[in-house]
Amino acid sequence: MYEAYFKKITLNFKQASGTSRGILTQKDSWILHLFQSENPNLIGKGEASILTSLSPDWDSHYEEKLLEVAKNINLYLHRLDLLNAFPSIQFAIESALLDLNNGAKFILFPAIFEAPDTKIPINGLIWMGSEKFMLTQIAEKIKAGFTCIKMKIGAIDFENEINILKSIRAQYPPNEIELRVDANGAFSPDTALDKLRALSDLAIHSIEQPIKPGQREAMAALCKLTPLPIALDEELIGIYDKKEKETLLKNIKPQFIILKPSLIGGMRGTDEWIELADKYEIKWWITSALESNIGLNAIAQYTFTKNNPLPQGLGTGSLFTNNLPPFLQVKKGHLHLNLV
Repeated sequence: MYEAYFKKITLNFKQASGTSRGILTQKDSWILHLFQSENPNLIGKGEASILTSLSPDWDSHYEEKLLEVAKNINLYLHRLDLLNAFPSIQFAIESALLDLNNGAKFILFPAIFEAPDTKIPINGLIWMGSEKFMLTQIAEKIKAGFTCIKMKIGAIDFENEINILKSIRAQYPPNEIELRVDANGAFSPDTALDKLRALSDLAIHSIEQPIKPGQREAMAALCKLTPLPIALDEELIGIYDKKEKETLLKNIKPQFIILKPSLIGGMRGTDEWIELADKYEIKWWITSALESNIGLNAIAQYTFTKNNPLPQGLGTGSLFTNNLPPFLQVKKGHLHLNLV
């Protein structure tokens, strides 16, 4: 028999981090502690990470659900599908069980550590802010060895953002730095295509979620006409049925999809999206959703097993002042798994 409990942690950002949905200064996570009754000192851990403005399972009763899940953990370990509407909890259970089964040493996939070099290419994340602030971040990332930069856009004046991107391109041509942008749905359907054209002049690799999710006809039209690749992100959240996932990909036909396990059904849900993306020749990459190092470690190990050569979005471990002990190390634009 298994037993479980959740422990809440509140992560503090080192500096206020801006997106088109607002400024982030703190975020909450709940760490699942899973153990067998006969051996309570061996504890596997997994993270239920919540973004209150984005997570589909967040509401005022979330902590009540965590208590109910912990009380009935033996049921949910065998029927994870009962938690389809709670992807963050699914991911916590998957991670904790893998950790526990492999000795509770934060090693979820032991075989990956047999590889000669356990590292993953990642993008450097640039937060929204003043032009000076954003350019300072970019210079720091490039100095640190990143060759792929992801820049949040949509919160300040678009012309200012274009000027920042122009200044980057003037210093770093496409063969030196790959530029991705993330609009978090900030554009309107009426103006989005013109903005994509302006961005395409700057050799942008891709844009994430240019318009808000739920506007499938408008998004399909954009993906058909766009001069630069579009990556669906928020559009995937809240879809749990595999047939509905397939319908979305067939109808919108995006060039990329972005996968956040905490928001789309844990590892099992992510596996389904990858299977369908591969079927329709849609490229993909995996990103974290501001988890603590517990969740980030689990996502990184899972991602490594997928052998995806694209830069992944896993460079968020250093954002917080009070993060849990690190299991990962960023060096020269790569995330290194250094547990063993």
